Amino acid sequence: LCLSRGSSQVGVPVPLGTWLGVKRALPKGSPGDFWWQGPTPGVSTPPHVQLLQAGQWPSCPHHVVLSLLPTRFPVPSSCSSYPAPARVLTAANGSGSPSGRSCLPKQNIMFMKTHKTASSTILNILFRFGEKHRLRFAFPNGRNDFYYPSYFERSQVQHYRPGACFNIIGNHMRFHYEEVRKLLPADTTFVTVLRDPAYLFESSFHYFGRVIPLTWKLTGEDKLAEFLRDPWHYYDPNGFNAHYLQNLLFFDLGYDNNMNANSPLVEEHIQEIDRRFHLVMLLEYFDESLVLLKDLLCWQLEDVLYFKLNARKGSTVSHLTPELYEKATSWNLIDAKLYRYFNATFWRKVEAYGRERMAKDVAELRRENEKMKSICIDGGHAVDASAIQESSMQPWQPLGEKSILGYNLKKKINKKHRKLCRKMLTPEIQYLTDLGVNLWITKLWSRVRDFLKW
Repeated sequence: LCLSRGSSQVGVPVPLGTWLGVKRALPKGSPGDFWWQGPTPGVSTPPHVQLLQAGQWPSCPHHVVLSLLPTRFPVPSSCSSYPAPARVLTAANGSGSPSGRSCLPKQNIMFMKTHKTASSTILNILFRFGEKHRLRFAFPNGRNDFYYPSYFERSQVQHYRPGACFNIIGNHMRFHYEEVRKLLPADTTFVTVLRDPAYLFESSFHYFGRVIPLTWKLTGEDKLAEFLRDPWHYYDPNGFNAHYLQNLLFFDLGYDNNMNANSPLVEEHIQEIDRRFHLVMLLEYFDESLVLLKDLLCWQLEDVLYFKLNARKGSTVSHLTPELYEKATSWNLIDAKLYRYFNATFWRKVEAYGRERMAKDVAELRRENEKMKSICIDGGHAVDASAIQESSMQPWQPLGEKSILGYNLKKKINKKHRKLCRKMLTPEIQYLTDLGVNLWITKLWSRVRDFLKW
């Protein structure tokens, strides 16, 4: 590949297999400048791509010439087979580490997006960071999830090619570690989030109820209480969307949610999750989780600011009695074991971080979030879907009801915060569209729902 640099030409030998992974190489900017965008920002260049220093490059007869050289190395089928890039450490980036450790902001992230765990709020944080740093996302193709509840496959990724590398992946999927691993660099940080299984069950039961035929035969005013009185009277492991009704976290993480909770495999799978994930956050301690995430990734405080997205209005939330809480926990016993294990690891991380330091950083995060609320949100709080003024701010609603709250953006926002405010408040579907994701299946389903008034 040869590029013009002012009055001289410069060239780079690029094997055919490498060229297929290159996004673009075009002159850019003022005379005397050239621009090269390799396969993936933040990912090391494959060893067979030789970029010679300016002045040492061979001359070319034309401004832009593509030379297809014989490929001496096969294109790896796995991104993680590339060596991790050498990185120079800098001063700790907003971590506030008392040890004075040095680190560089991490850009390669796998977020396992579990259901009903405030995961859309975390995904918004990742969208903003990735967009700000021009990182490459692995997005679904045609819809807003990776064909959940099927297991994740690399072929489901938009624009996937063998050996392609991505920086961030985070849309809903049924986790398949080996497939995900092949899309991401070797130094990728794996994170996920859990929620108390009893409250997660309550949220899932109401949110997905209309698409779970097993619940349609429930009668009475409190269907959840009726179900928990005798779950096996209604539950069938092979029923359509039955996974939403038992051990949903374990299912999302790629395991059999219907196995015997006392099987030794449960403990083995939990240990496997612990080995694979660098951080398991907890919804009940969301701010503390974000502080740990910021520290792990060596990010700035502004990178983890958030507004709560996809919150339900209070009238649709069941208040579990102590008796129902115990029944829901017992019914979701595998998830309960999973949660107890990672609740313990979470607090060990907090202890290592320092309790006083954690309290200070959580207080600072909450102050900054409140400040952003006053700058961005009209009225300072979420509103019913019917009160949202912009269609671009309408969140996705569960089938048959409008129970998810959204926001109105203030009309007058100073130039410094205008862009950030809009991005922090943009619902997931709209943000995916803004990032160039093909959502034709999701949008078609949305039109069908609108037509049928579902």
